[in-house]
Amino acid sequence: MSKQRFDAIAKSYTREKLSIEESGRRSEYFGTYVFNEERMLQFLTKEAYERVKGAMVSGTKIDRKVADQVAEGMKAWAISMGATHYTHWFQPLTGSTAEKHDAFFDLRSDGRGMEKFGGGQLVQQESDASSFPNGGIRDTFEARGYTAWDPTSPAFLYGTTLCIPTVFVAYTGEALDNKAPLLRALGAIDEAATAVAKYFDKNVAKVNATLGWEQEYFLIDKSLADSRPDISLTGRTLVGQSAAKGQQLDDHYFGVIPSRVLEFMKDLEIECTKLGIPVKTRHNEVAPNQFELAPIFEETNLAVDHNLLLMDIMAKKADKHNFTILFHEKPFAGVNGSGKHNNWSLATDTGVNLLSPGSTPMKNLQFLTFFVNTIKAVDTYEELLRSSISSASNDHRLGASEAPPAIMSIFIGQQLDAVLNELEGVTKGKLSPEEKTELKLNVVGKIPEILLDNTDRNRTSPFAFTGNKFEMRGVGSTANCAKPMTYLNTIVAKQLLDFKKEVDHLIDKKGFKKDEAIFNVLREYIKTSKRIRFEGDGYSEAWEKEAKTRKLSNNKNTPQALQVLTSKDSLELFESMKVLSETEVNVRHEVELEDYIMHIQIEGRVFNELVYSYIIPAAVEYQNKLIQNIVGLKEIYGADYKKMANSQLDIVNRISEHIGVIKTKTDAMVEERKKANNMVDVTEKAFAYCDKVRPYFDEIRYHCDKLERLVDDEIWPLTKYRELLFIK
Repeated sequence: MSKQRFDAIAKSYTREKLSIEESGRRSEYFGTYVFNEERMLQFLTKEAYERVKGAMVSGTKIDRKVADQVAEGMKAWAISMGATHYTHWFQPLTGSTAEKHDAFFDLRSDGRGMEKFGGGQLVQQESDASSFPNGGIRDTFEARGYTAWDPTSPAFLYGTTLCIPTVFVAYTGEALDNKAPLLRALGAIDEAATAVAKYFDKNVAKVNATLGWEQEYFLIDKSLADSRPDISLTGRTLVGQSAAKGQQLDDHYFGVIPSRVLEFMKDLEIECTKLGIPVKTRHNEVAPNQFELAPIFEETNLAVDHNLLLMDIMAKKADKHNFTILFHEKPFAGVNGSGKHNNWSLATDTGVNLLSPGSTPMKNLQFLTFFVNTIKAVDTYEELLRSSISSASNDHRLGASEAPPAIMSIFIGQQLDAVLNELEGVTKGKLSPEEKTELKLNVVGKIPEILLDNTDRNRTSPFAFTGNKFEMRGVGSTANCAKPMTYLNTIVAKQLLDFKKEVDHLIDKKGFKKDEAIFNVLREYIKTSKRIRFEGDGYSEAWEKEAKTRKLSNNKNTPQALQVLTSKDSLELFESMKVLSETEVNVRHEVELEDYIMHIQIEGRVFNELVYSYIIPAAVEYQNKLIQNIVGLKEIYGADYKKMANSQLDIVNRISEHIGVIKTKTDAMVEERKKANNMVDVTEKAFAYCDKVRPYFDEIRYHCDKLERLVDDEIWPLTKYRELLFIK
């Protein structure tokens, strides 16, 4: 197998970069492949255009007659662009996307061919609901499920296929995807935030949650990645001795982008621009061969769709440039992993960012209202929010030295922390004229000045305020942003509803002025949510101990984190906000546990293959070479050979010791896997894989990596870290 490794290395060294030429300004071809407003005006009737716009803005329904008109316009545009097929593009609970392509082609009654695409095909399509993760609510023989058009996310042309973003539901009506709950959560935050925003501006009619994700990833030469079964099957290296040089010199972060990678990035950005994905930033990340891409912020539903589409484009473009792209949160031990920071805010239809201070005390009181309510929401539901970023792959990253800890906390900076501490001392009840003036002019009024010189960003905080938005830093690089954004928008919507109820009560029943009522309620929220605010180092043992005294959760693995999903409070939250029914929550709980189990099971099987087919044979082969050398020395030197062969004998013994431990631990891991597989209860099985199977991985890896250091480089079969991370 070492031949495969060296062939891969030789091949990687002979790669020539693909030169990508870009013609024209990106602004000129932005959205070329999108059925956007410009295309709708060109291809739709006035009636159809207005109805689609109405559906996009206010959620009004589109009847069959209008759907037929929209379908006809979409078809005409798509075919004019070279499309031959259409698909309902949806997000099953696999975490990625799915699609089934149907040709526009059909037959007339007289046998002649025709292009056909009507409102029925646009609005709804039938899929097999039992073949996707469904948490056991659909038996194999109960196959029917439906995809339904989401007009708020525009159709787009990908290759020769018209892709129509859709939701995916079971025949019985339950959401079996990530988009439907997200749309419900976005509807909830719109309604709740709009009602609160009207305290400050009666003209506000709609509030959109915005999202700006940052996608981190690794690029590895394709031949090198293909030479590693663990990378091919699990997306990460299960074994591998750290290279002598890693990221310790800080020479990769923001460094010169390798020329071959830069051509990949150019190719990717051109395709993204045509598909309406507003990519903006690209750079080297901290680890060798690690990079980042970030777009301009968008409405959350569209941003989620764009991120999923981007990941697919990235994989295809990487392959074109002879790279393999790794989205796994921790593909390499000893260097930084990858996240997908979710930057979240709220924007009104009047053009105001509700998490950005303004030029007047009233605008700053509006900022404080949404700022404090977000903090209160995260404090109340911190454990639920932690569960939204849990996965088998992200468990490797959360709590590691470059990622946020598993403990949820909020960093707001020392200056804003001081502002909240002042507001905490506001007099309970009605305010004196002097206190109103002091608050508005000297506390609230000066917030913009404070933020101009805000404290340094805290990279260890899971949820940090960064000027005009909150950054949710724990989201994993493989994740579908829909899940954390569904949870975040739901909890903030619930909190805003509670806030408005309390404020209105003080105004209507206690005779408070509006500002007084708002200050009084905010003061209590600042007090009761103080435990979630933390300005220090999230990695420290001291913080872990302090967090325990604050009664903050510290769920370090996925099975632990997911337990909160089915709690009474979580079920009441999702049902009261009409985001997820109890059945839909239970489905997700079971699907996510099954996903965790399958990931660990696959890694265990790959470990077994690596140990018995690669590592032990290589170690034995080298050991045999040493033994031959020792025998030769004995023939020459007789009884004195031990002095001459002392080092060789030591290495032979050490190899034997490592092989023995590896075999024993691997066999024990397999037995624990068998026990876990016999368990019926999915929660019990998940904890068995977490507590009984997974711990063997690190133990086996330790001894495998020791063998890598001992065995002759020419014999070692697995491509090494120095090759994976430093061959450009």
